[in-house]
Amino acid sequence: MIRIREDIKKALDNNQAVVALESTIISHGMPYPKNVETAKKCQSIIEKQGVKAATVAIINGDIVVGLNDDEIEYIANKKVEVLKVSRKDIPIAINRKMSGALTVSATMAICQMVGIKFFATGGIGGVHKGASESFDISCDLEEFSKSKVAVVSAGAKAILDLEKTMEYLETKGVLVLGYNTDELPAFYSRKSGIKLEYNAKSPEEIASICKTKWELGLDGGVFIANPIPEKYSYPKEEIESAIDEAIKEMNHLGIKGKKTTPYLLQKICEITDNKSLEVNMELVFNNCDLAAKVAKAYYKGE
Repeated sequence: MIRIREDIKKALDNNQAVVALESTIISHGMPYPKNVETAKKCQSIIEKQGVKAATVAIINGDIVVGLNDDEIEYIANKKVEVLKVSRKDIPIAINRKMSGALTVSATMAICQMVGIKFFATGGIGGVHKGASESFDISCDLEEFSKSKVAVVSAGAKAILDLEKTMEYLETKGVLVLGYNTDELPAFYSRKSGIKLEYNAKSPEEIASICKTKWELGLDGGVFIANPIPEKYSYPKEEIESAIDEAIKEMNHLGIKGKKTTPYLLQKICEITDNKSLEVNMELVFNNCDLAAKVAKAYYKGE
């Protein structure tokens, strides 16, 4: 049920650095052809540092660890029915021979299965605004308490309730490390106003902390919060206004569940005249760069 690209399998067998990449950004997160362009550049950024990049998806019922160019094009094609797959959906997609793009939770779960310790994404899911009534909380957060994977992200997606997201991670005992920041980044923006307990100053320090955690036998992953570079950071007030407008329209249309995040990201893109899309791409590239550096540092001493 799991097909690992040969060069990635060899790297894993030889304790060499591999960084996983999710696939919802390809099929549900960005328009074509920006999605394909972004996916390929993410892989290039990682591999230029001598680290294997493994984009993960489900293709016709097979879990594929390390998509090739044709497979990336396949799941990016709007004519192909691609299921948005979280952890709970994995057996359905396999059993029904479906193709699926994997969320953070599903990607982490598969990383745990095959032994990949590092994963770069844009933003993690979290507690949605109004969750006290809707109970809409992403299973990404729960996955951090299960899978031993370090996830580099520009914070939780800015459409979420960031304070409640951090409280949830605290309750689950998830270690959150800011990378050269004392403040949780807010995806499109560097600042959220939410203080972090721990500021890690280098990829080597992050790698050492991850190694200590896992060598002690402590379960679960590490959330590495990596702020978008200053020159790409979106003004906080402007993006919050766009998010509020998008959420208001979403609620009016009655959009719920898995459809909320893709709808909001697309709507925010429209409101900002595609500026948010460019920011989204840059923050993902920045996360790939850091994840590769951390993975190299981790395996340097193996």
